[in-house]
Amino acid sequence: MKSAVIAGAGVHLPPKLVTNEDLCARLDTSDEWIRTRTGMAVRHVVEPGGATSDLAVEAGRRALESAGGGGADMVVLATTTPDHQVPPTAPDITHRLGLGTTPSFDLSAACAGFLYGLTTASGLIATGAASRVLLIGADAFTTMVDPDDRATVVLFGDAAGALLLRAGDADEPGSIGRAVLGSDGSHADLIKVPAGGSRSRSAGPVTELADPAQTYFKMNGRDTFRHAVRRMSESSRAAVSAAGWTLDDVDRLCAHQANARILAAVADELGITEDRQLSNVAEVGNTAAASLPTLLAMSAANGTLKAGHRVLLTAFGGGLSWGSATLTWPDIEIG
Repeated sequence: MKSAVIAGAGVHLPPKLVTNEDLCARLDTSDEWIRTRTGMAVRHVVEPGGATSDLAVEAGRRALESAGGGGADMVVLATTTPDHQVPPTAPDITHRLGLGTTPSFDLSAACAGFLYGLTTASGLIATGAASRVLLIGADAFTTMVDPDDRATVVLFGDAAGALLLRAGDADEPGSIGRAVLGSDGSHADLIKVPAGGSRSRSAGPVTELADPAQTYFKMNGRDTFRHAVRRMSESSRAAVSAAGWTLDDVDRLCAHQANARILAAVADELGITEDRQLSNVAEVGNTAAASLPTLLAMSAANGTLKAGHRVLLTAFGGGLSWGSATLTWPDIEIG
């Protein structure tokens, strides 16, 4: 069976910025409080009327250009913030990229979505269902955050990152190693948007839904921290073992940029020193399903990720859902 191999990568950040100072001007917080607890300084956010598809189209276009053109025969969008409940967002992205009737679908696993998408794309290639898969992680997560909730509004930004995966051999640079995934629905309430789905809609007419605040993202930060560190660490060890590596073999840790404290705790659990950690949390915040591909592309562009580096990917999100995988970074131009 063929392996999925990275042939191109692209990233897109919306130009509008929200700094810590902007948040301090209207919330009971400070730059020091935000930086100490999250490591974040600035976030990119969509303009009013903007949506996830706008970000994804640009990142996808850049990934295709990075791969030298040639299109794709499958498009997978990992997102928690689709443009609409219906229709799915991926077909619109595919149309706007000029890929015609290429099969396309959305995939939702919250902040672990890109890793779930990477596994799905690898399976499509391994079985011969596709030979070139455009995998996009994109979220306009700021559209789900209560602008007056200091605990969450400081955390999130909007972004899209994309990889073009082609069929290749398992020993090639860029080949995706076996992923280790997991989920635990017994803790589904830790990370949640209560309203908007079938459960709330079945309770009565949409116009009679009682509390608009229930449409915003909510999170139990303390318990989420504990589960995130445990699950990312455990799945990371398993993925490294499946690759035949040790943790000392890992050149770069590419972890979901949830916040600086979680990143530090995971790295400490794995014994990965700061010089081997990739990070863009200060520049973009938590970009949900876009976090991993955005970090890969930005790190390759600025030279902290180089061809030949052995990379450990890990992420955690709502569901609960989590996963880890390995790869060796290829020699490609970033779009």
